[in-house]
Amino acid sequence: MVVLHLLLADLPDIDTLQHYTPPLVTRIYDRNNEIVTELFTERRTILPLSDIPVNLQNAFMATEDQYFFQHWGINLKGIARALISNLRHGRVVEGGSTITQQLSKVLFFSQKKTLTRKIRELLLALQLEHNYSKEEIFQMYMNQIYFGHGAYGVEAAARTFFGKQAKDLNLAECALLGGLPRSPKTYSPFLNPKNAQRRRSWVLSRMRKSGYITAREETEANQVPIQSEKGPLAPPVGAYFVEYLRQILDPKYGDNALYQGGYSIYTTLDLKMQRAAEEVMEKNLAQFDKDKQKEVLAAFAAAKKSKSKKPLLEVSTTTAKVQGSLVALDPRTGEIRALVGGREFKESQFNRVTQAQRQPGSAFKPFVWTAAMDDDMTAATIVDDDRAGFYNDGSDWKLLDSATDAYSIALATAPFPPDQAWVPLNWDHKYFGPVTLRTGIALSRNLVSIRLTDHFGPKVVVDYAHRCGIKSPLQAVLSIALGTEQVNLLELTGAYCTFANGGIRPEPYGIRRIEDKNGQVLEENFPQSNVALSAQTAYLMVDLLKAVVTSGTGARAQELGRPTAGKTGTNQDLKDLWFVGFTPDLVCGAWMGYDDFTSMGKHFTAASKVLPWWTEFMKKAHEGIPVHNFAVPPDIVFAKIDADSGYLALPTCPKVALVAFKKGTDPKELCPIDHLNQVKPEPETEE
Repeated sequence: MVVLHLLLADLPDIDTLQHYTPPLVTRIYDRNNEIVTELFTERRTILPLSDIPVNLQNAFMATEDQYFFQHWGINLKGIARALISNLRHGRVVEGGSTITQQLSKVLFFSQKKTLTRKIRELLLALQLEHNYSKEEIFQMYMNQIYFGHGAYGVEAAARTFFGKQAKDLNLAECALLGGLPRSPKTYSPFLNPKNAQRRRSWVLSRMRKSGYITAREETEANQVPIQSEKGPLAPPVGAYFVEYLRQILDPKYGDNALYQGGYSIYTTLDLKMQRAAEEVMEKNLAQFDKDKQKEVLAAFAAAKKSKSKKPLLEVSTTTAKVQGSLVALDPRTGEIRALVGGREFKESQFNRVTQAQRQPGSAFKPFVWTAAMDDDMTAATIVDDDRAGFYNDGSDWKLLDSATDAYSIALATAPFPPDQAWVPLNWDHKYFGPVTLRTGIALSRNLVSIRLTDHFGPKVVVDYAHRCGIKSPLQAVLSIALGTEQVNLLELTGAYCTFANGGIRPEPYGIRRIEDKNGQVLEENFPQSNVALSAQTAYLMVDLLKAVVTSGTGARAQELGRPTAGKTGTNQDLKDLWFVGFTPDLVCGAWMGYDDFTSMGKHFTAASKVLPWWTEFMKKAHEGIPVHNFAVPPDIVFAKIDADSGYLALPTCPKVALVAFKKGTDPKELCPIDHLNQVKPEPETEE
């Protein structure tokens, strides 16, 4: 009696079951309620007994505890029968534990087999039977038992082995699951399909003998092939997006709640777009690596032939895997539709959309032009695209107005130390003289951007960048005209939303709603936005950035076959290639480069290497979306101008462009006749 008293005193308190919640799966959904992924320590979904198929319940009754509804927690006849059977076979072939005993074991005890544990298990089973109904015990058991391959409970098992919900299981599938808990590894259809088939046949036989199914049903179920391989599971999608969410949610809710709380997280992601983004980017970057490798091998062979050691060293440092990133946003709401932070999440969890700070190069120029449009300059305003030199007098950079060619600039800057003189160049080393602001941005003229920044002051440009959505700190220096300050892809793409959304800046976000396991809403998020620009200024920028696509460095994007605007970006050292562009329905930013800031190479540009896969993704993303134009706000007028001079076009003008203006700022003078005889060099469009 003393021993019994000690065993009873040391039993777990079953009252804890009143509040016990096993670890549950947290599911992350996309905007269409498709499952993106699951977070869990144990893959489990709790089902009420009414949602568990009768055939599955009967399979467990016949296999594990035929007299479950007759006994009081312990089946003495079953224990005796199992003992005799095991002695006869010389090994364990049958268990004597009831379902209640098994539940007490998995809930409260370790798997270590000792006589003391077995006695305590029996005593606890009696207490469970005393405090809970048979239905409650059976429901807890069906949701708690382990089936192998990380699946706890019948719902997780149904999804793991058959890719369906438990309520949709057929008889053969129910029988297979009913035979797994005895030894999940031994009877796994994935690991031991022959064992699984024999075990399923035995379960079906037990179900027939117990009166649960007919002989015909048994025969038909036995003829169903065993699914010996996992179904063609889709590869993990959105790993960088999920990690982006986790970093936001972990400080709020904690790691345990996220992985065991059974939350439902409804996001803004569009799985169709996400899959397209990952597939397109990887395909194109993998091809880039192959082409680069061929180039490296050729350079290596040439260097080896020349017997030069220096080229060999340079060649050996250019074989790293190129990286890329992409983010797509709804311009009206800021909702993240797709986010790819790199090529292989398992290799690197560094998110190049949100964490990588890189120089945007010419992709930053729209903020310079925004300052101009807001100051009532127009697309027809003429600015000089010619050589220029700057010197620092100790307080600010000053333009050398008299320096109009390379020789005079060299003379003018010679008295100053290198850090006090700056001679910026155009990316193609060509200079077109006076050009319109439309041409300046379409062809990405560095000297036009610098002259505008010098005119307004770098602080004004920084202010417009921040107003549009850039959050990173920016130094108000003249070189900001060329995008020398570092930003990340998410903020840059978000800032372009301001142009596409009529001057209203939406805040990018990825979580719509979070519910707990009971459906209680824990948080709900809605679009947040601020007016950053007037609708007229924003539309002028849309019109200018459309020119980049129709007649500039973004020409490849014309393949979309719908109104498109955007800007290429290639920084001075060719370390970063960008394209950020948009339609009325989607804003997308794409980047590629090396993590170690190695130069991409002189002949690689954003137009030739990023824009093609940006365009390929956007084609897929817009499937099924009707074509429509950007909305034109009030007080915007259009005029046909000569693209070179900015005057109103004559019928004989060779380059005519329909251009947007704020009402009252459109040109009034016709193009001079003598201007038609001037011939300018054809520009390159491959920045």
